[in-house]
Amino acid sequence: MDSGLIYAGIAVLILIVAIVAVVAGVLLRRRGAPVIEQRPVAAPAAQVPAAQVPDAGLPGILEVEIPDPAAGRLHRLRSRLARSNNAIGKGLLALLSAGEPTDSTWDEVEETLLTADLGVGPTQELIARLRTRVKVEGGTTPEHIKKMLREELLNLVDPTMDRNIVMNADGRPAVILVVGVNGTGKTTTTGKLARLLIADGQTVVLGAADTFRAAAADQLQTWGDRVGAAVVRGLEGGDPAAVAFDAVRTGADSQADTVVIDTAGRLHTKTGLMDELGKVKRVVEKQSPVDEVLLVLDATTGQNGLAQARVFREVVAITGIALTKLDGTARGGIVVAVQRELGVPVKLVGLGEGPDDLALFDPLEFVEALVGDL
Repeated sequence: MDSGLIYAGIAVLILIVAIVAVVAGVLLRRRGAPVIEQRPVAAPAAQVPAAQVPDAGLPGILEVEIPDPAAGRLHRLRSRLARSNNAIGKGLLALLSAGEPTDSTWDEVEETLLTADLGVGPTQELIARLRTRVKVEGGTTPEHIKKMLREELLNLVDPTMDRNIVMNADGRPAVILVVGVNGTGKTTTTGKLARLLIADGQTVVLGAADTFRAAAADQLQTWGDRVGAAVVRGLEGGDPAAVAFDAVRTGADSQADTVVIDTAGRLHTKTGLMDELGKVKRVVEKQSPVDEVLLVLDATTGQNGLAQARVFREVVAITGIALTKLDGTARGGIVVAVQRELGVPVKLVGLGEGPDDLALFDPLEFVEALVGDL
């Protein structure tokens, strides 16, 4: 055989190998966050299945998004918050600066506050304070009324409540359980919370313990892929408590700062489903304390959301509220109402559809959005 043909054949073979190597490298670089699947291990009824732990730590992530900074988000999104709260700010300012308030004026003030989902107790409290101040201090100029409204609304929102989210724990990951009814944006909020934590410099493991909704694990995986957070998931219809347990174990083995567990949405009126949620928390606590239980509420449901909140509080000891959809038709009084009802603070607010539109709640920024721009 002609030696020239042999050399040409060898050259072509080398070229093909080089092309295959380049294509394989590109595909590897495009990989998302690691997927940690549960192994279908049959466990005794009283035991929790052993977690599947990565062999040598979690793989590195080469291409991920960089979330917007966590600090100052509410200030940047304040205009969206103001749009949804004109009923309180503009309504009260118009009523109280129209001259000496009469009984009819105060009736209209009460109606405005109740319409804004403030709740009966807080409404009566605010009216009593405003009536006293108007009587004692006098003056119904817009500037004076704005000053009174700012101070009294801030009192109602209560800036003394601890709104910090536990992101770190000594010698182990902090564990955050996210709960709520169907349709409140719970899984989306879990994904956005992961972005918020990563923007604050934390390493995060996500637990896809909503095994009942077909697309929930895939949805959470997408959120994890975008920011390089590992996602622990199980089989569809599997035991959510086992997935949550495995997520915490994986977080500990990988020395992550925070584990955020998404649970299945459930109707607060379904006793069996609520018992299942209590089981998830108890199983996780066999391995690690649960540092936060965040209840996701749709702010547009107003007072109806309080009935949901009461039941969840009894089952899993809520530590904070995440109010979603506060930028739309929601009425800002629900912030006060839910805090009074549960005795726990609003810690997070959702103000849009964007991936970084979840913000840490700041009472001062909230009140300024109500009255500062009037």
